[in-house]
Amino acid sequence: MAGKKRDIALSELQCAVMRVLWQRGEASTAEVADVLQAERGLKHTTVATLLTRLEKRGVVESRRDARQLHYRATVTEPQVRRSMVAGLLQSLFGGDAKALVSHLVDESAIESGDLDRLRRRLKGGKDHV
Repeated sequence: MAGKKRDIALSELQCAVMRVLWQRGEASTAEVADVLQAERGLKHTTVATLLTRLEKRGVVESRRDARQLHYRATVTEPQVRRSMVAGLLQSLFGGDAKALVSHLVDESAIESGDLDRLRRRLKGGKDHV
């Protein structure tokens, strides 16, 4: 999948599942369910359904080990972020990145120190925002 440009829009719960897989590399349905039960109160059956749907979409793949399914992500977190931000940018701001940044500044989602780091980043620095 590397190098392919894909639309990857995920719900909040799907993102939570993916975060577990990104952190662990690979996890069984039960392991993902344990994490999400503790974090969000999700039941094992809900997590299993989410994983099955993500597999059908091609963003995770599974392998069977005895009686357990183990899943791993087939897309990276940066790929999902890029895709989802691009979709947000296009749908809400007509593709105008400056309008998005202006909105974030106006809504105080970006603090003064963040703006300094963003300026350095725009000038080619290595600072991560």
